[in-house]
Amino acid sequence: MNLFGGIDLGSSFAKCVIIDESGQMVSNSVSRSGIDFASTAKKIFDDSLAQIQKDADDVRAVVATGVGRNNCDFKVFSKPEIGAFARGSYHLFGGPCVVIDIGGQDNKVIKLDSEGKQTFFKMNRKCASGTGSFLEEIAMRLDLPTSKMNEMARQTHESVTIGSFCTVFAGTEIIHHLRAGQNTHGIMRGVYESVVKRVLEMATIEDTVILTGGAIANNPVLVELFQERISHSIKVPDRPQLIGALGAALYAKEYWENPTAAESP
Repeated sequence: MNLFGGIDLGSSFAKCVIIDESGQMVSNSVSRSGIDFASTAKKIFDDSLAQIQKDADDVRAVVATGVGRNNCDFKVFSKPEIGAFARGSYHLFGGPCVVIDIGGQDNKVIKLDSEGKQTFFKMNRKCASGTGSFLEEIAMRLDLPTSKMNEMARQTHESVTIGSFCTVFAGTEIIHHLRAGQNTHGIMRGVYESVVKRVLEMATIEDTVILTGGAIANNPVLVELFQERISHSIKVPDRPQLIGALGAALYAKEYWENPTAAESP
């Protein structure tokens, strides 16, 4: 059995996916990225191999993506995350579609046509507000696990508006609302609604939406709030945070099958 690997070295988390010849995922691993992308890449690759009792020599090719992609020492080449997320999403759901990825430090909106070709993409890198790190910061400041934040947000339909675009200022705004006696459940709903609002300001949604990223995986209430704001169908992968790594693994498979025809780095 030929195997292929994809490594997604994100700003907050690193992900590895190994697929077989049919494109099915056979193992995966997720870890904090830390400060040494190279060692983290090797760790999650080794973890994924151990799950299926295979060695590195059993993997025909590995492609890396994410902000730390060039630090993966055993890749055949690297791909920007836009292409990897598009490739993984189209593999699972087809097109046309709009891929919305909420990552640790940025958000991505990628539009694909019926053949999987990119017709539009936009990334928000100016501020962490509306990203996974924004939610982590709020959880830390309030000393609440994200599971509790999700639970609280689901218990009301009345939200308290969070207007600040800056993560630091948003945290201060939330503390002000708490001191003023605002409903805590409404505040939590407002936090998540602010994330959805930031993303939907990035592009017009005209097709089926694919929601990906660690923020989606760890905050399912976001899916519900997107459903309230979007009239189109919404699809969520079983492991939303692995889609970039899956796309990278698919590029590795294409490279091994036909190196000259595979997309260049």
